[in-house]
Order: sequence, then C-alpha cells, then structure tokens
Amino acid sequence: MNYKFANEFNQIKKEFERARKILFVAHSRPDEDTAGSVFVLKAHLEKNLKKEAAAVCLDQLPEYLTKIFENEKFYKPEEIEIDSFDLIVGCDAVERSFEKVVSKKNKNQKIILIDHHPTLELRKIKPDIVVKDDKYSSVCEILYDFFDFHRIELTKKMANYLLAGILGDTGIFQHANTTPRVMEITADLMRKGALLGKTIQLSFKSKKLETLKLWGRALERAQMNEKTGVVMSYITKDDLEEFGATSEDISSVAEILNTVSEAKFSLILSEREDNRIKGSLRSESYKNIDVSEIARKFRGGGHKLASGFEIAGKLVKGDKWISVE
Repeated sequence: MNYKFANEFNQIKKEFERARKILFVAHSRPDEDTAGSVFVLKAHLEKNLKKEAAAVCLDQLPEYLTKIFENEKFYKPEEIEIDSFDLIVGCDAVERSFEKVVSKKNKNQKIILIDHHPTLELRKIKPDIVVKDDKYSSVCEILYDFFDFHRIELTKKMANYLLAGILGDTGIFQHANTTPRVMEITADLMRKGALLGKTIQLSFKSKKLETLKLWGRALERAQMNEKTGVVMSYITKDDLEEFGATSEDISSVAEILNTVSEAKFSLILSEREDNRIKGSLRSESYKNIDVSEIARKFRGGGHKLASGFEIAGKLVKGDKWISVE
C-alpha cells in the first residue's frame, strides 16, 4: 500500500521516540474523533514506548463519551505545566482551540498537528510537522494508517478508540465521507477486538430523556426557508435550564433537521456562555451545497457537508424568524 504521509509518519515516530514528555491537545467541546485520536496515541506511547503522556482540553469529556473512554481524562490547561512537555501534539480541528491551550512555543518544544479539516491555520505558532488531508473521514482514520505503516500492533482498547472516532465523523457510516477504505478499516478494527455494536449503542443510541425533550423543542420550532433551502431552528440557554440539559445535547439536532427531504441544508443556532451563539450547519453531497462557505462568512470553518461557527450576540424571537443581536 502507498502511504501519502510516509515521510511525516517516519518523522512523527522519531519525535515520539526522542521525547521525554508528550502532551496531546484535543479541541474544545470534544467529540469522538478528537478524543479517540488523543487517547489512542497516549495509549500507544504509554504501553509501547513507556513514555509519560497527558491529554489536555478546555472542556471535559461529555458524559456520553465517558463510557467509551473509560479511565481517561482531560487536564485543564491550568492544571498542568505546559512548558514541561518537550513534544505537543494537536489532534483534530486544531484551529478551534489549540492556541488557547498552547499560547506559545518554547525553543525546546516540538509541535505536531494532525487534522482532516480543510482549514488548518495557527496565528502565533509555527508547527514542526503537519499532517492534513480532508479526504480522510477523520483523524482516527489517519492514525490507523500511521499504526499500519509502522506495523504497530493495536490492542483491543486502541482499536475501540479508533473505531469511535471513525463512527463519530462518518455519522455511523451515513455521511459522504464513508469510503470503501473506511469500511475496510472498520472490518480490521473489529478483527482486532473493537466492538461495533457496543460503541454505537454507548455513543449514539443512549440518550437521556432530557436530551429527547430538548430535541423535541428544537424540532417544534423548525422552519423552512423555501428561497434559500435552509431548514433551521434554535435552542436558548433557558431551554437548556428548563430541561436540565447541556450544550452536549444539541449536537445531533442539525443532523435530524438535515433529513428533511426538501431542505438543501440545515442550521441550528444555540446560545452559549458569555453571550456567544454557535451555529451548526449540515448538508448532503447530492444537495450540492458547500456549508463551509457559509461558515467562513462568519469566520467559522469545517467540511463541505458539516461546518460551524461562533459569533457574539443573543437570540431574539421575531414574528416569524429568529434573529441575532
């Protein structure tokens, strides 16, 4: 097999072997892919190379992921001494929060970035090694190639972590990024002990009653704009408080709205802390809409079929549509 990142994979292996302490950085509001990629590399370094490694994130693991990534934890940036690590690795959507965690690069530190998003831009820090390709379904798919290239044996736990990331970013094989290669990798991970059914149940089919009530509120508000083809809805902080839900419970609403047959794309707006509003956009390949172009107009980013943005303001209900002030 030809490996596109053979040179980078060799460089990364050397840096792993040289480093004394390695820090892995996950993006804010961690999902299956960033968590799976961070924790699978951490598991490899601790087991096979006997290295000291830690994972850091601005947010803790959402409750639904704690059952998949048992005994794993994210440190908060203020809980660790970042300067003490000589290698720092950012995994997935690194432009979202990497520089909020790592504000500067010391002369003795090396930085590796691994991503599958089309935009990967750090404003202050120049990385030493970059692996980026939006043709991959997920960072976990890239890391599968890394382990395969170096003939590194995957434990059952490592296989489960990789599978979780792939399932998360392919929408359980429903998105257009589900390639024949993704299915081949999934089959191999299952042969190595990854539990497909259990992972799907824990991550995607186990919902709290509060989550379903919140989804019901969002679906009740959904509206279709026939001119633009968008089906949209919104969730306020009051909604979250009423149902005892969290921002983690919002993630699937855009996917559900996107199933409306007449819609070209979906948009869910949700109020966050500090007077911020998050927008999540979804579409499908056959609809011929690049939602990342919409996200970039609001300084966001992502993939053609799944993107997001954050803006300052609050949601205000008008006669027919919600607006932002």
